[in-house]
Amino acid sequence: MSAPITDDISFDEFDEIRSPKKEATDFEKISQTVLSRRSLLGKGVAFGATAFVMGTTGLSPIMARAESSSRLKFEQVAANDLDTITVPKEFDWHIVSTWGEPLWSNSIPFDQTTRGTAASQELSVGDNNDGMALFQDGDKNILVSNNEYVNQSIIYGNRESRKPETADDVNKGMAGHGMTVTEIALHDGKWAIVVDSPYNRRITANTPIEISGPARGHAMMKTAADPEGVLALGTWNNCGNGRTPWGTYLTCEENFNGYFSSSDENYQPSADLKRYGVGNKDWGYAWATVDDRFDISKNPTEPNRFGYVVEFDPSNPKSALKKRTALGRFKHENAELVVADNGQVVVYLGDDERGEFLYKFISAAKFIEGGDNSSLLDDGTLYVAKFDDDMTGKWLPMTPETTGMTRAEISILTRQAASKVGATTMDRPEWVAVNPNKTEAFVALTNNKNRGKKPNAGGDEAPVGGPNPRAENQYGQIVRWTPANADHTADSFEWDLFVVAGNPAVHGDAYAGSKNITAENMFNSPDGLAFDASGLLWIQTDGNYSNKKDFAGMGNNQMLLADPETGDIKRFMVGPKECEVTGFAWSADRKTVFVAIQHPGEKGNSHYPEGGTTVPRSTVIGISRKDGDAIS
Repeated sequence: MSAPITDDISFDEFDEIRSPKKEATDFEKISQTVLSRRSLLGKGVAFGATAFVMGTTGLSPIMARAESSSRLKFEQVAANDLDTITVPKEFDWHIVSTWGEPLWSNSIPFDQTTRGTAASQELSVGDNNDGMALFQDGDKNILVSNNEYVNQSIIYGNRESRKPETADDVNKGMAGHGMTVTEIALHDGKWAIVVDSPYNRRITANTPIEISGPARGHAMMKTAADPEGVLALGTWNNCGNGRTPWGTYLTCEENFNGYFSSSDENYQPSADLKRYGVGNKDWGYAWATVDDRFDISKNPTEPNRFGYVVEFDPSNPKSALKKRTALGRFKHENAELVVADNGQVVVYLGDDERGEFLYKFISAAKFIEGGDNSSLLDDGTLYVAKFDDDMTGKWLPMTPETTGMTRAEISILTRQAASKVGATTMDRPEWVAVNPNKTEAFVALTNNKNRGKKPNAGGDEAPVGGPNPRAENQYGQIVRWTPANADHTADSFEWDLFVVAGNPAVHGDAYAGSKNITAENMFNSPDGLAFDASGLLWIQTDGNYSNKKDFAGMGNNQMLLADPETGDIKRFMVGPKECEVTGFAWSADRKTVFVAIQHPGEKGNSHYPEGGTTVPRSTVIGISRKDGDAIS
């Protein structure tokens, strides 16, 4: 997920402008080869050295079967560009929580004019909610939601510059990041925050978090403020999430790099900092103006303490947070955890940047039902995926033997370790989802305009082929893999392309998408993925909503439902203008699905959710059936 830092530029684009990557010298040859060998997807498409091979879903004749046999039993929503939520006629939706909504009675309601202060933001729901999960503690329901970032033009819309101008402005932004933990309760069919609940908690850019795992105490983690390298302050740009069978929440730090800057314009960041996009200019948040730890010329090791998966227990408001460094450091999207048949814990992880990698962690110890699993994510082996053109792949271990790096170095400089072992560069790996009813996993590759054109930040080439079959990929795809012997700990797998997004109304070639994409269900930039209990795959998008040219007819960002067995895909929901649809959680009775609406009106053209001339605000919404039945 790469939201904009201004009206016209995204996080990724800012990083590329600041640190341009070298053009691949053979781009023209690659692209011409692709174009000359392209044919309609229904006949297969050849890319480079490999055929564009669809899985059983892409070419299966079952796609033409009668609608009555489909498991997707709802009337598909049409694409649109309305400034509201659109759901099937059999469903209702309501707002559960909203940016700036008070968690305690000693706070104040959201102020449309000032957009709040640092003090009020500390006591209120954070901004731009993303990944989330719902936990039960007895009869209590506890919703944890990531707060990825703040829209500067909105949160500072009371300033003529639409930027932070005072220390309080900067601190307000810092308080808008992190996580919001709230008890929610159902009243008259609608979920809402329980104000003053003992479970309510805000976790921000200043919350103390313990460093655990291999990187704890390493020289690269030590700072003047923390000479032992064991306690970091804060978590931010929290994107996707995960949860564990022992009742804890996993939040994932993604674009952590854009909050650092240098007061010395001549400072030369190290190659390792540059590999993670850390440079002398931040994205406009100005955090270094209130805290020197964000000034890399003064504290060059501070960025090494971010880019991790953080674990904590939402049912205990005093529980400590821990950065699980064994899961690696990169731009984490989500953390999909599954317990393998042998008891070892497997966590799948994507690094959301163009040309970066797909990872897997396998714990050394085994999960013990009802036992002490508090250190299970601190010791294990991190692997990175290599996809071969014959539709097979391998998980490459990143160990001292394979990388020449220590375990601590692998945990801190994970991208460098993955480059050393020869992993496959991917089209921005976003959420991973594991089928609860079958040993298979899916990853959303959201898009990559640099495919076949530029290497990644580490200089690894990004050729067209394999799971990344299109040059300058603007639509994205979802890749599925099946572990060998139905074992998530296996070091090999088979893969296919579950769906290749595209626009068949505009294109008649590979950019039209796979056979399960039609003019009625088309979308771009798949991002969030999650399975429900019945084994259906929910897909959320964070892409181009211009509804013009290559994206004509796609409308606003949306949520779709797919059947992995047949390849059927139907649009379930459309979000308001200029939003991202993200985050999943289900109520215990499966009658409500919770979804996050992030950055509505990011370019100034929305007044969701209140309408009129109000400030656009991110929300968590609940969707349920009108007849009261379970959704899944």
